[in-house]
Amino acid sequence: MNVSRWMRVSLVLSLLFLADVRLSQAGYARAKPVSSGSGPVMALPAPMGPKKTIGVTSFENKAGQYAQWDLGNGMAEMLTTALIRSGRFTVVERPEIQKVLEEQDFGASGRTAGGEAAKIGKVLKAQVMISGAVTEFAASGGGEGGGFAVHGFRIGAHSSSAKVAVNIRIFDTTTGQVLDSQRCEGVAEEGGLSFAYTDSNFAFGGAGFDKTPLGKACQMAIDKAVFFIVARMQNVPWYGRVVDVKEDGKVFVNAGASAGMNAGDTLVVYRPGQELVDPDTGMSLGSELTKIGAIQIVQVQDKFSIATPAGGGGFERGDVLKFEGTA
Repeated sequence: MNVSRWMRVSLVLSLLFLADVRLSQAGYARAKPVSSGSGPVMALPAPMGPKKTIGVTSFENKAGQYAQWDLGNGMAEMLTTALIRSGRFTVVERPEIQKVLEEQDFGASGRTAGGEAAKIGKVLKAQVMISGAVTEFAASGGGEGGGFAVHGFRIGAHSSSAKVAVNIRIFDTTTGQVLDSQRCEGVAEEGGLSFAYTDSNFAFGGAGFDKTPLGKACQMAIDKAVFFIVARMQNVPWYGRVVDVKEDGKVFVNAGASAGMNAGDTLVVYRPGQELVDPDTGMSLGSELTKIGAIQIVQVQDKFSIATPAGGGGFERGDVLKFEGTA
């Protein structure tokens, strides 16, 4: 580091210290996020049975701002990561969803409509698909005071706030119907010392973004979305399929340890009837299920499990399985 640059840095650090004292005396507060208003996911009852498989499609940007930040993909990535961290679901990774969109003939428009979301989910073997729209994405400043700039650096007092809102929809991939929807908002306020290099570029998801009011508001909205999804999905039963049935009676199930299946779990077996299709919309309405017996898991692999009959019989590949409990 040359002498000139060292002097500049020393000067900035000195001014930073003095400014911090002055601004503290003036009554400026440190960063202060507003409470999200939703309880933590951990406060919800523990999930029963295997993990349900879900996927998140790209969000629509209806906020009309920050188009260069690619809000749709950015917010979808944040939600996907948060859902994975919740530990409640088997989450289809975003690259897999993108691959399906490219390989299948899904148009750019209507991807988040019920029919398209259902088609994507079926290809991905997801039980539900989550779609969203960013409806508000705004930051406002309450002004700055006592600020000054030194060789491209700016130091000063500031107050700012941000609001982010997303509309979340949960689609059943069997019928394409909307199971539920919710508006999730995040609001954050901040007042304190600002210290920034004025020549730097700033972007959504970039370094330091999560510490800004806008970044905090995004996280609050996503946290609320996760809480809503987890709470709503507790009322959606897990279901799987019979993969194969051997002559010795062993039944192979399309869910294993990675999905939270455990030895001793009991699954009720249903035979699906003819698929019912709405004559007006062409959308599947599902099919009538007839209970034909039950099986109990005796061996668990990563991607599949092996079960033995626990009642009934005549099981076939494609039979529907629903979780009943653990022995």
